[in-house]
Amino acid sequence: MDLFFTFFALGSSLFPFLVILLVLSLKQIREYERGVKFTMGRYKGIMEPGWRLIIPIFQGYNRVDIRTKAVDVPDQEAMTRDNISVKINAVIYYKVRDAAKAIIQVENFRYATSQLAQTTMRNVIGETTLDELLQKRDEISNRIKEIVDQSTDPWGLEVISVELKDIVLPTDMKRTMAKEAEAEREKRAVIIKAGGEAEAANNLVKAAQMLSSAPGALHLRTLQSINDLSSDQSNTTIWMLPIETLRAIESITNKK
Repeated sequence: MDLFFTFFALGSSLFPFLVILLVLSLKQIREYERGVKFTMGRYKGIMEPGWRLIIPIFQGYNRVDIRTKAVDVPDQEAMTRDNISVKINAVIYYKVRDAAKAIIQVENFRYATSQLAQTTMRNVIGETTLDELLQKRDEISNRIKEIVDQSTDPWGLEVISVELKDIVLPTDMKRTMAKEAEAEREKRAVIIKAGGEAEAANNLVKAAQMLSSAPGALHLRTLQSINDLSSDQSNTTIWMLPIETLRAIESITNKK
């Protein structure tokens, strides 16, 4: 009996310590998290959402957020293939596909992904011309995404998309592009005007051919012109004679 009471007394004195130890051993993993568990420094598995038991001193874990993350890639100064300096920034969307690789294979996957995106963006821009950069932004974004996604695959990451936000050009280049655009608009205006004049000339030729080929058509056109003039309130009246009449008068004069 004395031994029993001794153990009971000892257990009663250790009970608060055991309660505190149990509280410290319980860890909560949220739904959007995964826990990478280590036992005496060795990887032991993934902790799923819920309350999980971790033995202090002997075990440890790292929380990994598996939600989609947006990383802002700061302004990068790059040189295009046609030797034009530009500043460009972007945003990359990615998420952790394998929490264990994200902790074990790379020291800081957030920082590493940001640095990789910056380097890749500069390299891809260096392979494109300025016109391609301005006109094919989606294609360039997809190329950057593919390279970053392939490079981060061993880290357990999945790149969802890369979006180029702003492309800042030098001031001199902006003025040059504005002059080029203005010259292009003037060129189109001249071409359109010349096309209209050519079309009008063709219509006049067709009208003249139709009037000369149809008997009496020219007389009707002359009468219409006289009618148009008669509607004017001017005191001056202009009489027009068809050329056939002049030729008839000329032939009569020649016979005499």
